[in-house]
Amino acid sequence: MKKQFNRMKQLANQTVGRYAEKTEVLSDDLLQIERRMEMVRIVSHNTHKRLVTCLQGQIGTDAEKRHKKLPLTALSQAMQDGGSQLGEESLIGKMMEVCGDAETRLASVLMQHEVQMEKDVLDPLNQLAELDIPNIMKQRKQLSKLVLDYDSARARWLQATKSMISGTNTLALTAKADSLKEEVDEAMNKVEQCKDQLAADMYNFSSKEGDYARYYVMVSKVFVIYKIISIMFFSPSDSWTEKPAFGTALDEHLKRSGRDIALPMEACVMMLLETGMREEGLFRIAAGASKLKKLKAALDCSTSQLEEFYSDPHAVAGALKSYLRELPEPLMTFQLYDDWIQASNVPDPDKRLQALWVTCDKLPKNNKANFRYLVKFLAKLALESEVNKMTPSNIAIVLGPNLLWAKNEGTLAEMAAATSVHVVTIIEPIIQHADWFFPEDVDFNVSEIFAMPTPVSNHTNHLTTPDSDSGGCERKRPCSMVGPEADTPRRDR
Repeated sequence: MKKQFNRMKQLANQTVGRYAEKTEVLSDDLLQIERRMEMVRIVSHNTHKRLVTCLQGQIGTDAEKRHKKLPLTALSQAMQDGGSQLGEESLIGKMMEVCGDAETRLASVLMQHEVQMEKDVLDPLNQLAELDIPNIMKQRKQLSKLVLDYDSARARWLQATKSMISGTNTLALTAKADSLKEEVDEAMNKVEQCKDQLAADMYNFSSKEGDYARYYVMVSKVFVIYKIISIMFFSPSDSWTEKPAFGTALDEHLKRSGRDIALPMEACVMMLLETGMREEGLFRIAAGASKLKKLKAALDCSTSQLEEFYSDPHAVAGALKSYLRELPEPLMTFQLYDDWIQASNVPDPDKRLQALWVTCDKLPKNNKANFRYLVKFLAKLALESEVNKMTPSNIAIVLGPNLLWAKNEGTLAEMAAATSVHVVTIIEPIIQHADWFFPEDVDFNVSEIFAMPTPVSNHTNHLTTPDSDSGGCERKRPCSMVGPEADTPRRDR
């Protein structure tokens, strides 16, 4: 009997409950907050889930363990191990160690930022989506339940009131109605308390939406900072890389290598001083293509182990010509091309010599130093012209077009051909009067990494100076280039 009564009571409450669900105690603004709150919960949950997949470290672990688990840490260790195996003498090994160290630092930064993001973004998002909003929603369900209880009690009280009016046992019905009224009041108090607490939490949520929005700003900041750091660590740096000498601008090569004289020029000159000075047709006779290619590759990797090439001076001379020819800008520069041509067209030999000197003095510092180095060597080569057949004129013919050409469209060969006649009249007198153009001595072994050449005795000095006879015509140094107490040329002012 009791079970049947409870069952009937349950069905009655459900019936009353369906009616009670229509009772709404929340204001319109709170209902709007409720709808937005559910959407925020879903969005925050999904965002948290996706952010976790973006992390490379293991979420929830301490910093040390997290750092060890990062893929960047494993990569940095592999690169450093590889660099140690190859050694510092290997450029690849050196770069692997540099990059491995950078990867280690980047992994440390990444770990710190992931820990920071977990603290400033992931934890608050998880708190919001899985605790704060669900707790408010629980209160909302509790309020709905209390409202159902209130409506059920109120419906029973109203029914008792109606029965009291139409019934005969007025005293008993009045007592029952009073008891139900107390239930209604108690239920109403519970509804009001729950509603006040819920409203406070919902308004609090709404007021903090700006704070919740900052979580997403933090996501952007974290990734932007990480991106900036990765660019800072891994942007190409001139100090990390080396380019081949052949085909690289002179200033760039000298800066990268920390040299004053281009490596291919010094290496080739030192080898030729040792074994090529008396070689007939030097610079004129072509070398074997494979040997020349090998020597250029060896010079490009900055090796000083060149013993096998000493026996092939024509390959060495060919490499020097190739280096000069492959410069993006000729050693004597595009800027001074017109000045050189204009100087070579001066009819009077002495004034032509002075004009060439003035133009030579205009060369940029690095170009002038390397041009001086080369000219001094070519003058030394010309001393052996009785044996090697390379007079200043012959040297100017075969080497001059590789020192100066016009900045015009077309192949280098076409440009050199168009310039060759003028170049010979420029280079030949500079070689002839090398000690006048460049009075100071030259130490050909500038870097001191090459073996010094064996001195050659009984040289006949064929160099002429402006004060010596040349072709029966006495050349005098122009007075404007000589001071009363000085014997070195100076530029006209």
